[in-house]
Amino acid sequence: MRILNSFELAVHGLKTKPSRTFLTLLGVAIGVAAVIIVASLGAGTQALVLDEISGLGADIMAVQPGGEPESLADITNVLFAENLTQEDIDAILRKENVPHAVSASPFVMVSGAVSYGNESYVPQIIGAEAETYTDIFDIYPSEGIMFGEDAIKEKSSVAVIGYTVQTELFGQMSGLGERITIKGRKFRVVGVLPKTGQVAFNDVDTLVLIPYTTAQTYLTGTSHFNEFLVRVDDPANLARTEKDVELTLRETHELEEGEENDFAVRTPAAMAEQVGTILLSLTLFLSAVVAVALVVGGIGIMNMMLISVTERTREIGLRKAVGATDADVLGQFLIEAMLLTFLGGALGILFGALVSYLAGLGIVRFTELNWTFQLPFSTSLGALVFSVVIGLVFGMYPARKASKKSPMEALRYE
Repeated sequence: MRILNSFELAVHGLKTKPSRTFLTLLGVAIGVAAVIIVASLGAGTQALVLDEISGLGADIMAVQPGGEPESLADITNVLFAENLTQEDIDAILRKENVPHAVSASPFVMVSGAVSYGNESYVPQIIGAEAETYTDIFDIYPSEGIMFGEDAIKEKSSVAVIGYTVQTELFGQMSGLGERITIKGRKFRVVGVLPKTGQVAFNDVDTLVLIPYTTAQTYLTGTSHFNEFLVRVDDPANLARTEKDVELTLRETHELEEGEENDFAVRTPAAMAEQVGTILLSLTLFLSAVVAVALVVGGIGIMNMMLISVTERTREIGLRKAVGATDADVLGQFLIEAMLLTFLGGALGILFGALVSYLAGLGIVRFTELNWTFQLPFSTSLGALVFSVVIGLVFGMYPARKASKKSPMEALRYE
């Protein structure tokens, strides 16, 4: 009964100054909302990336130039690295080097616009092999065909375009058989892809696919690849193949023992682990920053409680005069502080969830990514518990100060 009575008095105490109560709990609410937003968007990002990685398939690994970046300068070097060539692919496809490799599909990235008549659009222009998108990504044209090996050998000026490219350049008319212009060169459209969306980090709808040999010869003027995908005969052989690919590339790149790789081999599992590590580090860092903000909010609560104790000195004296103990008064003000932070935490969770949900809708609306709203239960519960602990810690001093007041002195207070 004493606890219930203390709770009722705590609620009454908060109701007497509603504006002050709201402004005080708002500080806690903002801190908790920040935690929820970071955790929710982080979880949504992780789910999205893992879904994209799964689009690669369990039997695929990516080989990228430039090695593993360890600093901002390294990232720049990796982006402009030019050390993956046809020689690397040929070496990997030799059975004595990598016995479980089935194929190695190169990518050549081309920057620029594509035009048809008076219409122009800036797509993702990728030089690739047809089988990369048919066999690996399971994407087939809804109109026309995917160019074959002959087009790659002959460096043909043919293209397969995505749904958005088709719409932007041709409107309701079919672009099949028409000639589009890329960097001054004419390409005949031999296929149109269906509306697909995002697959393995590529927006298929904005793609223009051309033979990689054509891209190298006529558009980039280089012989290197931006990336290639290695497919294995069985997912169970992925780890062994990863080591074989690494050893083969070290040999073709003439790297000495102890010298760092100038390339990176990434399996879906490694990509997922890397993404998880990055997001966890970011979440922990931002959570630490927010924890500091909550502590500052706790100091604000302590100040508010001290003011409240001073204003309610006669009330404290009256309670003690009619039989309330030090523990009763201590409990009343502690409950008041914890109730304040609990309400702030609950409000913060609701506000953070709302902001994250609306942000997710915006992401889906403007990027067409397969984003799903995520609200980690453990994070929400942890934020709420931490809020209550903040109230307990920072409410202790004002509560003790209130409980130690002498009834006689308190009743004489004006």
